[in-house]
Amino acid sequence: MTDRCILVTGSSRGIGAGLVRHYLEQGDRVAGCARGAAPIDHERYLHLSTDVADEAGVRAAFQELRVRWGRLDAIINNAGIGRLNQMAITPFDTARQIIETNFLGTFLCTHAATRLLRHSTAGRIVNLSTVAVPLRLDGESVYAASKSAVETFTRIVARELVPFGITCNAVGPGPVRTHLTESVPASVMDALIRRQAIAKWTELADVFNVVDFFLRPESAMITGQVVYLGGVG
Repeated sequence: MTDRCILVTGSSRGIGAGLVRHYLEQGDRVAGCARGAAPIDHERYLHLSTDVADEAGVRAAFQELRVRWGRLDAIINNAGIGRLNQMAITPFDTARQIIETNFLGTFLCTHAATRLLRHSTAGRIVNLSTVAVPLRLDGESVYAASKSAVETFTRIVARELVPFGITCNAVGPGPVRTHLTESVPASVMDALIRRQAIAKWTELADVFNVVDFFLRPESAMITGQVVYLGGVG
């Protein structure tokens, strides 16, 4: 497919900013959705400033997208936050923020995107999960629970959207060197990485590779799948 219109949430930094640059380099039109500033100034980039957990903000962002582009071929639900805390010392407000951003943000953006994706010849939804789900990592109970919800959402939505030719899949990276991992002690990250069959950090290119596969027109028979990186499952 050429001239795709792709939306990336959580686009201001980390994996999201990397995805924006990756698809601009492919020649696509890319919209980024984030609370922060635009990660790039490019003629094919459209920045939508909103919080994915804000229903009114998401509605306004997609209205702007509809007016500016009138279509959408893929949404990559990357926006997410995490906190490394034992459950017993996790404040309720922190837990609520994680659930609202990671799961409800994915729901709101997918819900809004579906109307536009139905007009694509190869509509694609890709959600970001994490190896913290299958590894059941200590200190990540709420974060992993929010991403587990994303995975169940992915599998069910995949079945619901089959009649519209839209696929819905997820990728679960291992640790990536981003702002989310900067504050985590090195000993904790090393222990996590050793639990993977491929015991090394996940690179952005590894994530792009799986997302590229899901977005391909030839992947029309691939839906409801979760691919973990690093040999975790």
